Amino acid sequence: MPRLELPPHVQRSVMLLTQQRRIELMRRVHDGDGMDLSDRVLALLVLLYAQPLTRIQQLTVDDIGIDEDGQVLIRLGDPPTPVPAPFDEIIRQHVAARRNQTTAANIASPWLFPGRASGRPLHTTSLRDRLRSLGIPNLSNRSRAIRELLREAPPIIVAGMLGYSPTGSERIATEYGVAWHHYAPLGKPARRPPRLSE
Repeated sequence: MPRLELPPHVQRSVMLLTQQRRIELMRRVHDGDGMDLSDRVLALLVLLYAQPLTRIQQLTVDDIGIDEDGQVLIRLGDPPTPVPAPFDEIIRQHVAARRNQTTAANIASPWLFPGRASGRPLHTTSLRDRLRSLGIPNLSNRSRAIRELLREAPPIIVAGMLGYSPTGSERIATEYGVAWHHYAPLGKPARRPPRLSE
């Protein structure tokens, strides 16, 4: 077999959205702005939780829950992530009135985003096209969202709740200049404070 020469892999950098633009998009999703309910939930999962479309596609209605205080939770990792108001109401409405459930074969679909084919979720290409038609760039929004979340909490916490890898989250936090090395780790016993006589 002749020797193959593959072109070098070129890693393109992602153009980050500004935090201001991300907030504008979240406001637009909240207001509705003529958007379909399922498109609003799809956009929220990208804008709020930096979820990739492959993971969004696999979400089921069982991944949405309500705790004893009435707080809406979504299972993206462990523990489930709270959905802040007023976005929790959008998710409640979507779960109650999901699309593509009018055929007899799809009426009991478990998927959060049911597809047209019986028993199948909406394809990732369809999800990407929906975001594009709304003017919401997928990758740059996810990149901004994860960086903003890493400013609010340590990488290990963000990784667990959103289903990301801890090492990847740590790397992004380091690249972004977020230092959590002074954060008190869980599970380690506190050191005894020194005595003044020592």
